[in-house]
Amino acid sequence: MTSRGAKYWSTGAIPLIAPDLLGSIISSASDIAVVIDDMGQILSVLVNPQQGGIGPFDDWQGQDIREVLTTESIAKLEKRLDEFARGITREAPLELNHRASSGLKFPIRYSFHRVGPDGAIILLGRDLRPIAEMQQQLVDAQLALERDYEANREIATRMRVLMDLTRDAIVFVSLSSGRISGLNTAAAVALGAKVADLKGTPLSDALRSDTGASALDVLSAAGRSEDSAGVRLTATGSGVELVLHITLFRAAGERMLACRLDQIEDGTQSENVLGDALMQLHDHMADGMVFTDRAGIIASVNDGFLDLVDLDSAGMARGRSLADFLARGAVDLKVMCENAVRNGQIRLYPAKLSTDVGTELATEISVTYLSDSPKAAFGFVIRDASRQDSGRAATHPGMEDESMRAIRELVGTASLKELVGETSDVIEKMCIETAVELTGNNRVAAAEMLGLSRQSLYVKLRKHGLLARSED
Repeated sequence: MTSRGAKYWSTGAIPLIAPDLLGSIISSASDIAVVIDDMGQILSVLVNPQQGGIGPFDDWQGQDIREVLTTESIAKLEKRLDEFARGITREAPLELNHRASSGLKFPIRYSFHRVGPDGAIILLGRDLRPIAEMQQQLVDAQLALERDYEANREIATRMRVLMDLTRDAIVFVSLSSGRISGLNTAAAVALGAKVADLKGTPLSDALRSDTGASALDVLSAAGRSEDSAGVRLTATGSGVELVLHITLFRAAGERMLACRLDQIEDGTQSENVLGDALMQLHDHMADGMVFTDRAGIIASVNDGFLDLVDLDSAGMARGRSLADFLARGAVDLKVMCENAVRNGQIRLYPAKLSTDVGTELATEISVTYLSDSPKAAFGFVIRDASRQDSGRAATHPGMEDESMRAIRELVGTASLKELVGETSDVIEKMCIETAVELTGNNRVAAAEMLGLSRQSLYVKLRKHGLLARSED
């Protein structure tokens, strides 16, 4: 109540507000307020000063509001103005999309209010851009989840089909829980139960070790070891002895074991015993043993080879070419591999091994071509020949012929210079004969071994009368 006694405030009424305060109140109560006449011409625009990123709208003054709206919003506005003209008032807000001078579009939710008797309408608007951005983020997140879900479902489907089609018995075990997380039908048959009964059960209930240790501990140790030999366990349900080949991996932060189960049958026990003996021979053999593929890339080495080339672990040699450890590199490797493919094997090939510290070691290498394996490969047995008597007889017989004996008979009958001149041709002939013999009459390889061009080798073969002999 004022000093005059008039009541300006009562339920459902507001006091008179000074004109200079009304604009501030309206702009603070909304993000944007637009006053238009009944035809849609903009009379005034008020923007909340605390609302960032919206405005300015100085150029809106005096324009038709339709000029700052998108096409689909003009129809909605005209429908609402027509209702106002017919005296129909709706309390539901109306969402309109505006076009800024920069070309950007932004949505505003307006509530319409009639102002005064002249037909003016005030539009109190709320900026919907934060809500639109949040909705867009939610849509993007939902789409990403759906794509991930579809991708995971596709991978899971492929995995189930692959597990059902493969003849190998496969079991997946979680190391953290020790439970079987997945298996195929072949594995369930080998374990003497059903897939549904085994999935999720502890591994110790399905397999047992004769050593007394838990099956999970035995498999974990085998997974961390570089030894490729399988682990023998007995299936609790069927009582069948199985050989498990282990692969340790990590999936989504969880450590897992992939186990391939092979059943030991009576007819194959001797083969498994032989395989175990061969594996122990490979690991503990004093001589170096190397297995490579057809290209000479090392697949496996034993400790004997590591001692010869001064390496600490097999991983430092695996994946490299055997030529990297030969003094004559690819020349020696090519000669050995080609002769092994042609003859099945070669014995006592003399070559120098280049160690990892740069020294050279005289060795004798025997090579076997393993053509019966699923992928053709080579097996090399490398023996240290540096301690053997350097004066022993030559590896290849027949090299001391009449020319050599004639040279010995000349010693004492002429000066050293004259003897060297006489014997250089003999030594050259011996070297060429040896290279041709070692390469199996492969003249390209023999030229590489001697450091000659192919044309130079042909000249020297004619010179010493070896051309016709090599062709034979």
